[in-house]
Amino acid sequence: MAKYAIGDLQGCFKPFMQLLDIVDFNPSQDHLYLVGDVLARGPDSQACLEFLCQNQGAISITLGNHDLHFLACALLGKPPNPKDKLDNVFASSKLDKYIALLQAQPLALFLPQLKTFVSHAGIHPDWDIKSALNYAQFAQQCYQSSDAVHYFANMYGAGVVKDVENLNDQDKFKAIVNVFTRMRFLDNNGQLELKHKGPAEISNNLMPWFTHARFQQDDNRYIFGHWAALEGKTNLNNVIALDTGCVWGGPMTLMNLTSGERFSSK
Repeated sequence: MAKYAIGDLQGCFKPFMQLLDIVDFNPSQDHLYLVGDVLARGPDSQACLEFLCQNQGAISITLGNHDLHFLACALLGKPPNPKDKLDNVFASSKLDKYIALLQAQPLALFLPQLKTFVSHAGIHPDWDIKSALNYAQFAQQCYQSSDAVHYFANMYGAGVVKDVENLNDQDKFKAIVNVFTRMRFLDNNGQLELKHKGPAEISNNLMPWFTHARFQQDDNRYIFGHWAALEGKTNLNNVIALDTGCVWGGPMTLMNLTSGERFSSK
């Protein structure tokens, strides 16, 4: 049984299938971990969703910001952004199935045998793995609850990520979602700076989250997507960026979690 992780699909079905063919992925034996943003902006989000629905026993998804935005639009009855190219998904008779698939997924996973933490945007340096998983579980309970519509309606905005335990449930949910699905840069106080999306340059008192000293001495491995401008480079062996910007013209990247070997679409 092989275990793989793959970067942001964003509706790019053909390179997704190409990578699965390269590694001879067998859904009856292998398992695929998707780091989120499985839909939006690319040409065929519905094909991606359909494949994931048909192979649910062989896949795990850590939700990304585009996945949560899709759920928010669907549950709040809001039209999708035309740039997301999701009209056919929202018009599909299988929309409820796609919603159910994504709403059942977590924000973060830990694979103890591989000492590997997986999420869409990363992990806050102040959060150990146990705390991060607890926060992810709290947020998951929120977006799966009978009050999910309320949480989705108030999900947006910067918010605060320090002292998460002292926040009310809505602000706590927002903070957790921001860390796991939107985080790139942190300021000197460990707060998220959500405007900058470029390369991982340390400037203007901002630092990429993974350059924190904590990760220099951490023997766990952290796998994330979200940050296409990194082009798959973090300069750390234990922090792996898998979003290589397929939807923007770059390759899609898949990694064998046991061997560490990476594969790129053509």
